[in-house]
Amino acid sequence: MTDYVIDKVEVPTIPVAGSDAVFPVRRVYCIGRNYAAHAIEMGHDPDREPPFFFQKNPDNLDASGDFPYPVKSEDVHHEAEMVVALKSGGKDIPVESALDHVYGYGLSLDMTRRDLQGVAKKMGRPWEIGKAFERSAPVGPLHPVSAVGHPTEGRVALEVNGELKQEGDLNQMIWKVPEMISYLSEYFELAPGDVIMSGTPSGVGPVAKGDVMKLSIEGLGEMTVTVV
Repeated sequence: MTDYVIDKVEVPTIPVAGSDAVFPVRRVYCIGRNYAAHAIEMGHDPDREPPFFFQKNPDNLDASGDFPYPVKSEDVHHEAEMVVALKSGGKDIPVESALDHVYGYGLSLDMTRRDLQGVAKKMGRPWEIGKAFERSAPVGPLHPVSAVGHPTEGRVALEVNGELKQEGDLNQMIWKVPEMISYLSEYFELAPGDVIMSGTPSGVGPVAKGDVMKLSIEGLGEMTVTVV
């Protein structure tokens, strides 16, 4: 038995739809500007250039249904995304077999302290201060591949207080899920428990305390998150 010098740290988990079981999280990779319309609204060229990734922390994932408005920011934005959970991994995974490593899919929000991210961009610094803060990734239950297959198309929509803010389709992703997995595996050794947040459609915008966000992805259901 291992003798830890401090209390053992809990492994972050994501609930699984229709089950009492949970999915243990190892790492969280996030792909940037993976929808052309979002790339344009953020002031970038939507051409298919090599993808780039940043990371959130595993314990940023939060399935509580509440999003605490973070400190040190006055401009916090919603970004609606599909999350991909891996059951296995490896290095240099071929695109053709990449989907064999997927356990399931779910809903998530990449909440962003946009003002702090903007400062980091201007200064050429990493984005973590704007992206990887506490509970910055509200997440819904995972749906196993055995139940939903591998979604390649389907409406993505986010409403804030009943008003449609973001809308797109999974088929608008510039880099598809197999390509994301394969590309990541060239630079990192992927493993069971890794999670990929797959990018957001256009329409990102600010939230305030009391706002209610409702995210839906066709075939994966919906989730509601309240800003508290």
